Amino acid sequence: METRANYFLIGSFVLAVIVAALGFVLWFQSLHTTKTRSPLRIIFEGSASGLRNGGNVNFNGVRIGEVISVKLDNPRRVVALAMVENSAPIRKDTLVGLEFQGLTGVAAISLKGGQETAPPVPLDEDGTPMLTADPAALQDVTEAIRATLKNVNRIFADNEEAVRTSLQNVQTFTSSLASSSEHIDSIMKKADGVITKTDNLMLGLDALAGGKDGGELLQAVKSFRELTDNLDKRAGALMLDGRRTLADISRAVNNLDKNPTRILFGPSTSASEPPPQPAAQRPGPRRRQ
Repeated sequence: METRANYFLIGSFVLAVIVAALGFVLWFQSLHTTKTRSPLRIIFEGSASGLRNGGNVNFNGVRIGEVISVKLDNPRRVVALAMVENSAPIRKDTLVGLEFQGLTGVAAISLKGGQETAPPVPLDEDGTPMLTADPAALQDVTEAIRATLKNVNRIFADNEEAVRTSLQNVQTFTSSLASSSEHIDSIMKKADGVITKTDNLMLGLDALAGGKDGGELLQAVKSFRELTDNLDKRAGALMLDGRRTLADISRAVNNLDKNPTRILFGPSTSASEPPPQPAAQRPGPRRRQ
């Protein structure tokens, strides 16, 4: 019995420590949040259409907080409570309005402008800073949305016949496609066949070329190159022999012109022998005077 009581006390102590740790974490987080953010009450004199809980609070387009509650104060007044960063330069003369992301987007509170030397935001009765939205700005936004919708409606109204004709043309085109589906299928099959043949042709060319390692085409090119090299060498030898033959013929013709009797009697021995050279005369003894 005592052992069970000890287990119970130990378990209770462990649970109490865990709960205390969680409570400390939550308290520290809430304290940190409270230090970095503070509440801001915004009054809308009129409609605040599109404003929801969780909406953004933007200062010059930069998000500085979010809306935590939106409620009616009276039939013509909407009160929104937001948590904004303490570092945001919000002043008494800061302009408040609404901004939208597209025609159907969620509204966000927009804060703009303000002088650095202006006084801080005035406090409400409960000590919460409070700003009042500019009704003219809200009216401008609403009027802009209405004007845009009116322009879109007018465009469709003015071009009703053209829109109807376009829709009819689209319907006719889709009907034509539906009726020609079999023909289109046959065309696609033929195109597929052509593509397949092209692939086979490319594969054949690749096999002929041999890819990276070379194939029949490369061997044929090598053989043709060897043949041209051999022809160049043989042509050079033939040209040399032809030159020698032409030189011999030219020499024979020249000899025939000089001595035509060589054809009948053959070359003469005297003619072949060189003429004797005269002996050199030696000087005799000088006579005495």
